[in-house]
Amino acid sequence: MPYLDNNATTRPIPEAIDAAVRALSDHWHNPSSVHRGGQAARHALELARTDLAALAGVPPRQLTFTGSGTESIDLAIRGVLGASDRTTLITSRLEHAAVRDLADHLESAGQANVRWLNILEGGLIDLEDLDRALTEHPRALVSVQWANNETGVIQPAREIHARCQDAGAVYHCDAVQWIGKLPVLEPSLQRAPRASEGNPPSSHLYPGPPADLLTLSPHKFHGPKGIGALITRPGLRLRPTLQGAQELGRRGGTENVPGALAAAAAAKAAAAWLADDSARATLGEMRDRFERSILDTIPSASINGAQHERLWNTTNIAFPRLEAEALLLTMSERGLAASAGAACSSGSLDPSPVLLAMGIPPERAHGSVRFSLSRFTTDTEIDAAAEIVIESVRRLSSAMLA
Repeated sequence: MPYLDNNATTRPIPEAIDAAVRALSDHWHNPSSVHRGGQAARHALELARTDLAALAGVPPRQLTFTGSGTESIDLAIRGVLGASDRTTLITSRLEHAAVRDLADHLESAGQANVRWLNILEGGLIDLEDLDRALTEHPRALVSVQWANNETGVIQPAREIHARCQDAGAVYHCDAVQWIGKLPVLEPSLQRAPRASEGNPPSSHLYPGPPADLLTLSPHKFHGPKGIGALITRPGLRLRPTLQGAQELGRRGGTENVPGALAAAAAAKAAAAWLADDSARATLGEMRDRFERSILDTIPSASINGAQHERLWNTTNIAFPRLEAEALLLTMSERGLAASAGAACSSGSLDPSPVLLAMGIPPERAHGSVRFSLSRFTTDTEIDAAAEIVIESVRRLSSAMLA
């Protein structure tokens, strides 16, 4: 069965499953306990923190474990606004619902002033409008994703970070779809210090990501669900949304040791895979071949966001006059898994808010389907998936004309 819904979640690798089982059997103690079992669990947890932080190019103390990517986003935004005199959140309607819905809630509750950024054709934020927003609100919190979960369109995170630094703003980057798929660091800086069982290198040796806060989610790179992380630059204060002494006081609650160890195993595997640029190039060519097969056969179809740089694994294809839900069900009957957009909202009959924000006409947005590969997707899967898509579109189009 071709599985092309990897932006929703990925299949855990065996190493991650083994790590979780090992933690459940050997490190089931509370890592806050002072006895030998508790301290062994603490040691395993801190090694996992080091491995996961290394994937983001930061020292382990900058990484806070959370329960999900959504919680990481919530901690970043509420935490910064609650711990400072910053009252303005600058963001866009392109963001994941975890950001968009939180921004709407904070604004309606009178807890923040939200400045929505203009969006250019194809799904990039308007950097000139960002400059205007930062001039109006120099001490704002900016939250702009690195890569879009629905279209794969890549935002200029480094330029956004530089503009925020110049203005004195704080930049939160939702990197959930980036981490594990593309390197965090510039090519000249990719050899960040590796995790080890000894003391980690000094923090000045870590180049770090292009953000003050960065959100990641291991289940997007073949790790487990139920755990996420927030990277926070040194000196940036956060007000915890969950009170407790754990995670240096940033996030209360007994740590998810099995999830952390599984996430670390996934992070090490992802780091090893990222070291080979040719692997990404091959998969990008596979995605492009999939697109060509469909566009060459269905002339009315088009790629949303194709005019901009996109993640190698993501394509969002519009099939005008068709309903995405009907197309997804038809493809699923034939063994192909895909999505109409973000998995958390794919049950909605409404067109994707992200696509509408990009200026996609409603008739195209209604018939848009996201296909997303993983690093384990094969040529056989891609060829079979293209055939299923073409057959399903033809069947539904014929039914409409009957």
